[in-house]
Amino acid sequence: MTLEAAPTGVDVSTPNVARIYDYFLNGKDNFAADREAAEQIIRAAPATRATAWANRHFLARVVRFLALEAGIDQFLDIGCGLPTQHNVHEVAQAARPDASVVYVDNDTMVLTHARALLATQPRTVVIGGDLHDPDAILLDPELRSVLDLDRPVALLMLSVLHCVPDDEPVRRSVRRFRDVLAPGSYLAVSHITRPTASSAYRRNAEQGARTYKDLGVNMSMTFREREQLVELFRGWEVLPPGLVNLPDWRPDPCPEPTSMCELPATYLCGVARMITR
Repeated sequence: MTLEAAPTGVDVSTPNVARIYDYFLNGKDNFAADREAAEQIIRAAPATRATAWANRHFLARVVRFLALEAGIDQFLDIGCGLPTQHNVHEVAQAARPDASVVYVDNDTMVLTHARALLATQPRTVVIGGDLHDPDAILLDPELRSVLDLDRPVALLMLSVLHCVPDDEPVRRSVRRFRDVLAPGSYLAVSHITRPTASSAYRRNAEQGARTYKDLGVNMSMTFREREQLVELFRGWEVLPPGLVNLPDWRPDPCPEPTSMCELPATYLCGVARMITR
């Protein structure tokens, strides 16, 4: 992408987490600073790109499961990032054409590109919002025009919670969504975690996270342990197989590439259902 193509107000000189992730997924909505930062992160943690793809495949499996098996037709994707392959609305509406999707992000470039791409997409909207203020998201009139919060909703928080360094805002946000969403709703989370002390990849993962900070990327990467992620699911019924590495959550009959199946355990993911408030 050329400098002239940048939306107004977008700083292309500072690496941006959404655009770095776009680069990992072979997207085109990134700039030189993002590409340089991404390559440094890959050098520090070589499994990063394969992990990004594994997270994207997890998203597709989760959305298909929720649409086809769980009967969910409403999706709320928090921290959606730049449009790429296996977007939520594409997967959900392929499974059931009546599905409605709301994308939420706080990044100017994400909002500009997503709104342009989805301007004519039925039952799909993009709104500005921040995890720190879940009420503003839930009360947004565009969201309310698409989602009926008196009926179950799939809340997707994929690869976003670790961008918030403090634990309490993360817990508070998840709790608030649970307080408002209807029983029968689902929560899907994927989140980076520090490999075990015995893992040969632990040092790489820690260096990769430090590289985000050292390069001045707009958001940090925060490791959370399994026990912290289990706490986020308090009040939800976690579905089998529980909190697992990305490729291990209900893998497709057609196996993923070997490089993804052999990923070091740097992410945990899981899906849960709300029984009652």
